[in-house]
Amino acid sequence: MRILLASAIALTSFAFSPIAAHAAGGGGANPPKPTNTTKKCLFGRVWSEDRGRCVKPSATNFTDEDLYEAVRELAYDGQLENAQNILRVMSDQSDDRVLTYWGFTHRKMGNIELANAYYEQAIATNPDNLLARSYMAQGFVSEGKTDLAIAQWREIKARGGEGTWAEASLREAIKTGLTYNY
Repeated sequence: MRILLASAIALTSFAFSPIAAHAAGGGGANPPKPTNTTKKCLFGRVWSEDRGRCVKPSATNFTDEDLYEAVRELAYDGQLENAQNILRVMSDQSDDRVLTYWGFTHRKMGNIELANAYYEQAIATNPDNLLARSYMAQGFVSEGKTDLAIAQWREIKARGGEGTWAEASLREAIKTGLTYNY
């Protein structure tokens, strides 16, 4: 009983710690909050606070960080093609976070082989991209390739990711067969 209580306290403490706020490789422990980008914008446009309207995204009117957050928000909202429209205009296509979300959107669209190619590129660029490893492994879980998912879970732990969202969500996916969208 004491061990269970201590574990629950530790997990609760972690869930509210600043470390839990971001998974390595980008993305947070929680789904992004909807902004005007998902509430008002269509066709892969992004809300511009400066202009007070939706605009076509470009590297000149948004930072890569702004665009990345828009991609994450749209992908979580299921607007996968709109997320990809924004990914296309991002200046550094070799950035491991960009590659991770190319993989994520393709996996959710059913393009598993292409998704895995993007995840592998993201991991080759940054072997410590725990999010890419977790997303790829969650795809493996969906395909019934539990052995490959477990290999990525072990790799996440070996890279210091034990207790992160990437590790915990993958562990749960392996256990239950249910995967996550963010």
